[in-house]
Amino acid sequence: MPKKQIIRPAKAVPAVGPYNQAVRVGELLFCAGQIPIDPATGNLVSGDIKVQTERVLENIKLILDDQKLTFENVIKSTVFLTNLADFSSMNELYAKYFTVDFPARSTIQVAGLPKGANIEIEVIAHF
Repeated sequence: MPKKQIIRPAKAVPAVGPYNQAVRVGELLFCAGQIPIDPATGNLVSGDIKVQTERVLENIKLILDDQKLTFENVIKSTVFLTNLADFSSMNELYAKYFTVDFPARSTIQVAGLPKGANIEIEVIAHF
C-alpha cells in the first residue's frame, strides 16, 4: 500500500480543526473541504453564494497549485450547500473553474457548515 503523505501548503488556509488541508496516497490527492475563508485575513468572506463559491474554489486552487496540479486533475468533487436554491448560482462559478472534462460530483444540502459558511467543497485529484 502506498504511504500517506500529509500536505500543508504554506499559502493555503490553515485547517480550522484537527485535520490537514490534503493527504496524498499514491497518485491521489484527497483535499479537505474548503469553506470561504480569506487566507489573508483568516475570516469568512461576506457576500452572496457566488462570492463564497469563488473564494472556496480559489482556496482549492491554492492546494492544487502547491502540488503542481490544476482543476483538470480533479476527478471527484463534493459540494455542500446550506440552501439548494443556491445551486444554479454556485454552478455558474463552478463551471468557470472546471472547464474541461468535468469531474464526477455530488451536491448535498446540509443544515450548517463551519463558521456559518453557505458552501463547502472537497475534491479528489490525480497526479
